[in-house]
Formats: sequence, C-alpha cells, structure tokens
Amino acid sequence: MAVTEIHEVGAERADEVLAMIHRAFADRPALDPPATAMSETAASVSAALASDGGLLAFHDGEPIGTLLFQDRGRLLGVRRFGVVPDARGHGLAGLLAYRAALVAAGRGKVGLSLEARAELPATVRFWQQNGYVEVGRDGPRLDLLRLLPVQVALPTPSDTRSVGRRLGAVLAAGDLLILTGDLGAGKTTFTQGLGEGLGVRGPITSPTFVIARVHPSLADGPALVHVDAYRLGDSAELDDLDLDTDLDEAVTVVEWGSGLAEALSSERLELTLERAADDVRTLTITPVGLRWLAADLSAVASG
Repeated sequence: MAVTEIHEVGAERADEVLAMIHRAFADRPALDPPATAMSETAASVSAALASDGGLLAFHDGEPIGTLLFQDRGRLLGVRRFGVVPDARGHGLAGLLAYRAALVAAGRGKVGLSLEARAELPATVRFWQQNGYVEVGRDGPRLDLLRLLPVQVALPTPSDTRSVGRRLGAVLAAGDLLILTGDLGAGKTTFTQGLGEGLGVRGPITSPTFVIARVHPSLADGPALVHVDAYRLGDSAELDDLDLDTDLDEAVTVVEWGSGLAEALSSERLELTLERAADDVRTLTITPVGLRWLAADLSAVASG
C-alpha cells in the first residue's frame, strides 16, 4: 500500500527541499512581476530552514512536495509551497496545508499567512477552500490569512453563559457571529451570556417565531441583532431581512447561519456548539478576517 508521510525538516534536508521547489515551480506560468522561486539556492533554502523550518512530503519514500516556514510574530508564514507535477490532484496539497496548521498551533501561533498571485485563480481557490481569506493586495500579489480555531469545554450551562459573556465584552459594532449547533446544544444560553457581556436589553430568547429580534444597548454600546436562520431557504431570504442596514451599528448573531450568512461580512466569528453524550458542550470559535488578528480569543475561552 502506498504511504504518504510529511515531516518537519531543517537545514539538513536543504538539498531535497530545493529540488522539490524547483520541480514544483518549473512548470508554473510566467508572471509579471516574475516569481522568484526558481532563484532559490541551496544556501538560501538552508538559511530559511535553519531559521524557521519547513515541511517535506514523501510518497513511498520519494519526496514529492514541500514548503518553507517564516516566523511572522503571532503568525506563521508559509512560502515556497509546492507539489511536483506527477503528484498533483491526489490531495497532497491539502495534507500539507493541514500539517502547516498543526505546526502553527504547536508553535503557539494564532494563524498562518501567505502570498498568492491573482493570475493563478486555481491556487487562490485552493487556499480559500482551506480557510484562508484575502486581507490585502499589492497589484497581483494577494495577502491571505487563516486564523486558527479556539476550543473550550463547557461542562455546565453556566459555563456556556460565562464564555458568551466574556466574548460579548470584547465585541464591537459591525461584528458578525455565525452560531451553529444542534437543538439543545446551548445556542440560546450562549447568546444570553453574549447579551450580558454587551450590556443589551433582555430577555434574550430564541427568535424562531420572529426570525430576527433587536436588543438595544442599555448604555452606549452596540445593539444585539439576534437572527434565527433555521427556516430561511437561502442567502437571498437572509438578505430580505435588510440586515445590512444594521451590520455597521450592531453586533449580529445568526443562529443556523452556516452556509447562509457568510456573505454578510468577510470578517466574522464562526461558532460551533457541540453536545457530547456526557452532556458536556464544546465551543469552537473560528475567527475569519484581519479584524480578529489582535483579539485574544484564547483569553475569552479560558476566562
């Protein structure tokens, strides 16, 4: 049976990494300004690996893909990402991207960043499918960012409410939260805590029968717009609620919004509540967009 392995490597594998870079980038189309991957040398690759490391992928013992890491403070940069032509189309690129995220988490980073080229739309789509979003552009060069999810165990409803309260305290007008979870997972309890953290007028209950409910601030903060998208068929029906008029002035929480509400904002929090057999809930917070780079969501999760 064919075996694919991916290893973290340092300068001792510079020759193999260099060979993979040259093989992977040799058939790329000419770009303007030109890509610089083919200018890499054993010395430049060795220095990069000695500083920040990289990944080398093998299939049945043969190297077939690679990438270099670059420390960027709270982020782990990814560069020279490539798979040799004969190995493309078999999921290896996705495995490399997944392993890069594991390395970033292991190094205590909050996310990953990389540069892509607008002239290579298939490559841009690949990174988007792997959770990256565009956060900057310099001509044809696109800056892409993926922030890592944060998980927190919630043994009791009180814990669910408390983490909602802590998150509410750091939210601002214009923030969008997409909240997903099975019936009984604690979505309403979480949103009640969120409202407490925001300081809005209650009571906060499920908006199922009205689809959307607005809770004004009791102070000078943003209102909370609480939406239940369960009975909405598509994003067009969500648009019919005229939520865009509130997004800049309120914090908007869309329950059952996965697959529907993402178009409302390119910067959002995607929240998933799961309930285990022992009744312990797990909340996964996935930040999307540059807005959340400076936010300390791990502190929200840990209290």
